Amino acid sequence: MTAQLRLRRRRIVSVAVAACAVVATAPLLTACGDDREPRVAAAAPSPYGSPGATVSPRRLTEDQAERKALIQATKVPWDKAAGTAVAGVQEGKLAEIELKWARSAVGSPSPGPRTPEWVSTVAAQDGTAYTVRVDAVSGKVTESRVETGQAPDDKRELAGRLSAAKVTPQQAVKTATDRKKGTVAAVELDDTVWSVDVVTTNDWYKTTYDIDTRTGKIVREHVDRD
Repeated sequence: MTAQLRLRRRRIVSVAVAACAVVATAPLLTACGDDREPRVAAAAPSPYGSPGATVSPRRLTEDQAERKALIQATKVPWDKAAGTAVAGVQEGKLAEIELKWARSAVGSPSPGPRTPEWVSTVAAQDGTAYTVRVDAVSGKVTESRVETGQAPDDKRELAGRLSAAKVTPQQAVKTATDRKKGTVAAVELDDTVWSVDVVTTNDWYKTTYDIDTRTGKIVREHVDRD
């Protein structure tokens, strides 16, 4: 091999070594002369979001917000209000009770702070229905009147349904709240079932239980997530 050829080969090797040195300083390291694609490990996404980020609480629907406000403003539970309402009607029996916002006073120039109330239907022995309103904060009766437009057949039907019920509203409520802990917002005699609304205060959903008035068994359960 001639001296000129040996010199040319040494120059080629020097250039190759220099090229490898430059590549080694790059962010992605590959072997010199290796044409495979560099592999970079992808960072796993954090289940908690970016550092320092705050998780926004789930927004309540309009109905959920209404239930929350109504129940948090209430001081008198359903059973105490029902007892007060029934006591005002001779030999009365509870047919329905529901937690609502009180109506604005007639002639009031502007509505004031909303006040919760229990609106109940209490039936006399002959089936005559009375509407009794009980303030859900003070526990006092704010109105008690005979419902208008009751036909004799309607009175007999209501009296008959109450008489045929072997399960009391208190027993029906216990069955419902044993199934799901929460605040009772309504109890209603609907044909042959007691319909009980239970609001869970961790999510403000409303669950309705239909409980057979003769057997005391739950025949229907419906969750309202709106």
